Amino acid sequence: MKRAVILLSGGLDSATVLAMARAQGFECYALSVNYGQRHHAELAASQRVARKLGAFEHRVISIDLTAFGGSALTDDNIAVPESASSGIPSTYVPARNTIMLSLALAWAEVLQAQDIFFGVNAVDYSGYPDCRPEFVAAFEKMANLATKAAVEGKPLTLHAPLLHLSKAEIIKEGVRLGVDYALTVSCYQADEAGHACGRCDSCRLRREGFQSAGVPDSTRYRSE
Repeated sequence: MKRAVILLSGGLDSATVLAMARAQGFECYALSVNYGQRHHAELAASQRVARKLGAFEHRVISIDLTAFGGSALTDDNIAVPESASSGIPSTYVPARNTIMLSLALAWAEVLQAQDIFFGVNAVDYSGYPDCRPEFVAAFEKMANLATKAAVEGKPLTLHAPLLHLSKAEIIKEGVRLGVDYALTVSCYQADEAGHACGRCDSCRLRREGFQSAGVPDSTRYRSE
């Protein structure tokens, strides 16, 4: 069985990606990153999702991006926006996907895995520059220049299967593959029990996705 590293945040998208990788026959090594995000409940969610969806192994790596701040998710002095705004929102975390993919790349090389999956999306996303197809292609090219494995003839493939799907399409695919979205946490400011605020951009996209897909929303909101 081919091995793959799956970046698993504990949210809706990454849970779907893990299910997709499993369905393709990969032995999945899930990697979550505790980067100092204010929504720590997603890390607990990642553990639930990894167990439920049959990850062969799940690791949580800690790296403190609060040392730099610069994002509403890593700096308590910056409020999480609760309304749509133009431009790149304050929830963008500088270099987050680059850092996480680099960690996944390191583990993949140790595992002799030639595949990395992550749940980046360029359709229903918040304008983050590291969620674009150009970024995915550029990172894969860099990875195949930077690693001993690639130089020795074992190139890496970076899979972003959700890249061109709407949130509704992602949810429908996850439901088809048996994903229990009640286990996931997407909210940018979820409480310690994993209850979503229902107001942030991530909550809005998630709710609209369930509505468009015609699937009951199993999200636990604080008002419930």
